[in-house]
Amino acid sequence: MRRVWWVCGAGYWVQGFRCFPWLALNFHLTRGLGLSPVALQLVQNAGSLPLVAKPLFGVLSDAVYIGREHRLPYISIGALLQLTAWGTLAIMPVTGDTFPTHMICILIGNLGASVTEVVSDAVVTEFSRTQRTGVLQSYAFIGLAAGALLGNLSGGYVLLRTQEPKIMFTAFSVLLGLQLALSIGTKETLPSSHGNSRSLLVKSSLPANLRKQFSNLMTAVREERIFYPLAWIMTSFAVVPVLSGTMFCFQTQHLKLDSSIIGLSKVMGQVMVVSLTVLYNRHLKRIPLRRLVCGVQIMYAFAVLSELILVKQVNLMLGIPNEVYVLCFSALAEAIAQFKVLPFSILLSSLCPPGCEGSLFAFFTSGLVFSAILSGVFGVGLSALIGLSSGGYSSLPLGILLQSLAALLPLAWLSFVPENWTADGKIVKQR
Repeated sequence: MRRVWWVCGAGYWVQGFRCFPWLALNFHLTRGLGLSPVALQLVQNAGSLPLVAKPLFGVLSDAVYIGREHRLPYISIGALLQLTAWGTLAIMPVTGDTFPTHMICILIGNLGASVTEVVSDAVVTEFSRTQRTGVLQSYAFIGLAAGALLGNLSGGYVLLRTQEPKIMFTAFSVLLGLQLALSIGTKETLPSSHGNSRSLLVKSSLPANLRKQFSNLMTAVREERIFYPLAWIMTSFAVVPVLSGTMFCFQTQHLKLDSSIIGLSKVMGQVMVVSLTVLYNRHLKRIPLRRLVCGVQIMYAFAVLSELILVKQVNLMLGIPNEVYVLCFSALAEAIAQFKVLPFSILLSSLCPPGCEGSLFAFFTSGLVFSAILSGVFGVGLSALIGLSSGGYSSLPLGILLQSLAALLPLAWLSFVPENWTADGKIVKQR
């Protein structure tokens, strides 16, 4: 069982390390293929579409066994898909007519990532039934953040030294090959393996198993204690237009910051995520969820607003160089947004019905991805509306101000979040 947990932990670390090739891919798309800021953001959001299909993968991993196992084979499949995608990008020529193939590889890579993430979340949920509340979720968050920390740290350095994204694509492909070998060579032993879940499933046909699992998922999601928190966390992301592509181009093209600074800023963001996770695990778990989420959302709105300091160059008036400001504060909003998911993950783990681990968490994460896609689409629309799509940045302060105000909107339906639930006590007050 410990070997399975190592495979799962390695999966979280590798998924966090995906920022390593993605940093290179962003530079590759803008400098190699000449994409505009808006086009880059559209590619980022369109490439995330396979992640919306996570509920399907969750239902499959819950209901369909491959051989005598139903978790690790899916991790192997996900790693193989990612290996195929990034390996192809590593050998593909850099010409304008290869963009459709680039897009297909991005979609296949994210498809593999979504399969791996779904199954890893299901494994954590199964193991968490035998552990203290929230411990494994916190470890998973730390593993994800540790991978992202190293990925951003090394990514910026390698890209600065080599100026060759394909080297980073190749290195990540090698890492995926190691993950694939580890998952194939591990025998699955999970808490559910000793139960009756498999014997109940094999008595029915595959279509019947899938229908039953889908019905169980819908029943779980319709429960008010699950539905309302899900609705809040998803809408809290969806209503905030994200200007990530524009900010990336502003920092790299307008401010002329090099890749190492961008990578190091992401590292600082992951350090913040790890610090917040440790702080939550030690102290913040005792705070009622609604009060905690309210404070986090307000902090997020102010973190978004703080980007005005860089755009208006107030930091230079205070004697703070652009490199230092980006390094210390650029990833603050992203880190807070990433941390905000943790309490809801623990809440769902405590409420998840047995047998729905994969499908419910897949529904949860796919909802977050869909919300992020909507947020990105709204960001593209906002950019076009205020004139950012033309290539100038004079209206960027207005965009940031509107983005910050939108971040306060979810406070209007904060009653959807359980008022008295804490990760320590599992106290849930029905609406």
